[in-house]
Amino acid sequence: MKLANRLIEKLGEAEMVQRLGRLEAFNGLVIESIGPDARLGELCELMPCDGREAIQAEVVGFRQGRVLLMPYGNVHGISPGSRIRATGRALRVPVGDALLGRVVDAFGRPLDAKGELHLSKHYPLHREPINPLERAAISDVLETGIRGVDGLLTMGVGQRMGVFAGSGVGKSTLLGMMARHVRADVTVLALVGERGREVGDFLSHALGEDGLRRSVVIAATADQPALVRTHAVHAAHAVAEYFRDQGKSVLLIVDSMTRFAMAQREIGLATGEPPTFRGYTPSVFAQLPRLLERCGRLARGGSISAIYSVLVEGDDMNEPVTDHMRAILDGHIVLTRELAARGHLPAIDMLQSTSRLMGQLASKDEQAVAREIKRLIATYESSRDLIELGAHQRGVNPLLDTAVDRKPLLDAVLSQAPGEATPRMETLGKLRRAMEATA
Repeated sequence: MKLANRLIEKLGEAEMVQRLGRLEAFNGLVIESIGPDARLGELCELMPCDGREAIQAEVVGFRQGRVLLMPYGNVHGISPGSRIRATGRALRVPVGDALLGRVVDAFGRPLDAKGELHLSKHYPLHREPINPLERAAISDVLETGIRGVDGLLTMGVGQRMGVFAGSGVGKSTLLGMMARHVRADVTVLALVGERGREVGDFLSHALGEDGLRRSVVIAATADQPALVRTHAVHAAHAVAEYFRDQGKSVLLIVDSMTRFAMAQREIGLATGEPPTFRGYTPSVFAQLPRLLERCGRLARGGSISAIYSVLVEGDDMNEPVTDHMRAILDGHIVLTRELAARGHLPAIDMLQSTSRLMGQLASKDEQAVAREIKRLIATYESSRDLIELGAHQRGVNPLLDTAVDRKPLLDAVLSQAPGEATPRMETLGKLRRAMEATA
């Protein structure tokens, strides 16, 4: 009886009539076709005239009666008149516990040499954000093992945090530290728009074997089509949602949202969207909040805590993607080139960084210590030139005297090697001792 019901279900899903179209134009990114009668987001198969294997493409828009499609792979061999067949389905992401410890592409196909994946369950690529009334309050601290974050930028389970940095400032190293040390059941990493070499380097150096064992890595390199790069980010969210629905605490890391935005910009411009500031299309800024709202903590159990890296173009913290991400996240960690050049790693600028949930996660005593440390750092930084010139005179400004005495001690606590992890309570003790030390 069960077999009969499954056969009836499959029969109901089957396409009884083929919906066909033919290729009319191709501009390098977008295929224009007359027909088929397809929906936005539907998968189609493009059949080259030379009899080669069909190429998958997705419907991304419509223009003057023509269907606009973007291919997922190489389109060599297509020609005017090539047939296009609608499949009647949208792209879905294969999910399952077998993904743990594996490196896959945006479609769930293995990139490592660990054999085929047999996954029977699928999640939709584009899922609706969590109902606001189904969200649980973020009340539990998320320990990262990173002293600067746990002590001064306390995060919570279900929080969404951004890591903002220019190129070469240590962003990937910090993300690797979080992937290894954060106390979560599962880690899902999306590496988007990276060079192929960087993916291997991140896995071997930043993440390591121990980190990979409880992680799922989804990679879409820079040479792949823009549609594949955006799908990798959506697929990472779908995989994270699967593990969250099992009641697990999930850490989602996306590196980077800037490259996701650039890929979405390519798609938008190719389909005729008007460019806005710096060429970004309206769909970029419409996608970001919908994507980020898929994370959080469910009232019925399970959570997704998210770390989104943002590659700050030209170190301009007010460029459009950076500014938009900062507005919709629950906090931001800013890495600066100046601190990295001094050898202070991770190069977290505590004065520009903040966790919007620290007030409800940390005790009043912990918040008071954090405020005092930031005050001393701000006092020291405002007089750095005076101190380095040797013009600082003790006794003139008692607060500056205290800052000069304690800054080296604080730097020693806040600096951390990539392989080093510190429990949060130990971090808080180190910070208190640094603040109580006398010259």
